[in-house]
Amino acid sequence: MMQESASRRSFLEAAAAGTLAAAMSPAASAAHANAAPVKVAQVGTKHAHARSKMTTMRKYPELFDIVGVAEADSRRRSEVQDLPAYRGLRWMTEEQILAADDIAAVAVETDIDNLLPTAERCIEAGRHIHLDKPAGTSLDHFRRICESADRRGLMIQMGYMYRNNPAFRFTYEAVRRGWLGDIFQVHCEMSKKVDAETRVKLARYAGGSMFELGCHLVDAAVTVLGVPQHVSSFLRNTQPEQDQLMDTCLAVFEYPKAIATIRSSLCEVEGFQRRQFAVCGSKGTVVIRPLQPFRVSLTLEDSVDGFSPGTHDVELPAPSGPYDGDLKHFAAVVQGQVSAEYDTAHDLAVQEALLQACGMAVNPQG
Repeated sequence: MMQESASRRSFLEAAAAGTLAAAMSPAASAAHANAAPVKVAQVGTKHAHARSKMTTMRKYPELFDIVGVAEADSRRRSEVQDLPAYRGLRWMTEEQILAADDIAAVAVETDIDNLLPTAERCIEAGRHIHLDKPAGTSLDHFRRICESADRRGLMIQMGYMYRNNPAFRFTYEAVRRGWLGDIFQVHCEMSKKVDAETRVKLARYAGGSMFELGCHLVDAAVTVLGVPQHVSSFLRNTQPEQDQLMDTCLAVFEYPKAIATIRSSLCEVEGFQRRQFAVCGSKGTVVIRPLQPFRVSLTLEDSVDGFSPGTHDVELPAPSGPYDGDLKHFAAVVQGQVSAEYDTAHDLAVQEALLQACGMAVNPQG
């Protein structure tokens, strides 16, 4: 193995550190360490990520002071209130949470149909929000919320789970530094197999698997290539005798000099093992496969920053959890230590591309 150069080591450390460490100066880091924890609440428990987000926030009492959690559905509350993620927390109404002047931020973790209405109420009440994915089905409604947040100087952090993943951050940094040359292709896949009950729940949404899983990779593809010129969607239901779920989906994003393809299925056995994100350029390629736990390979035509030509297995520290980096960054933004890395223009571009990839109208009233 070649001796690791200082530039290469510095690059790997920066890529692995993620947004929080990379964005903060030593002085800001010290201020962050001494800042009071963010007073935060969670509204809703029905999102698939709700429990994990609360578990993550509870891991970091130095960052988050969890004031309470709201769940309007009494049956759902009885189901989850004694689970480790919620045990011992104060149960409140949404109205109580939004009326509490000391609560600075809210994690919006309702079912998908209620994400945007809840997010809008939180923004109108002056709260920063972590909004889980995807941002509903109405682009107009989401745009209205984003405009309101921008006017008020509030953060909307979308719950796309790879934004602070070290492997994806390594890839984005390699693209930014020009290691891969001109990007001509992004190829990605995110699949799994779900049970009959889950199929029924997800069948309510056009786009099915693309809407549920593919959204994470739409976010990543737009991060690399920007806003697509055109999006084509190919949606298939492999079990029409059972339900109407679009369980096997392909989206093609067209750019002037590049194409991105995103595949997603909800009927692939051990689909986690084939999840991948590949970025191909005129001078090299990065492949992440699988995505969790990630493995990264870098192929180069020329030497760059300590990497020789050829293919390298890139070793990066594993994240402490899938949502740790995002929520640490969320706390830092709310505390005023750093700026949000993803703005509402990016989030709106992702949402429009996602709705197109799902065959949905992009301008429904909401």
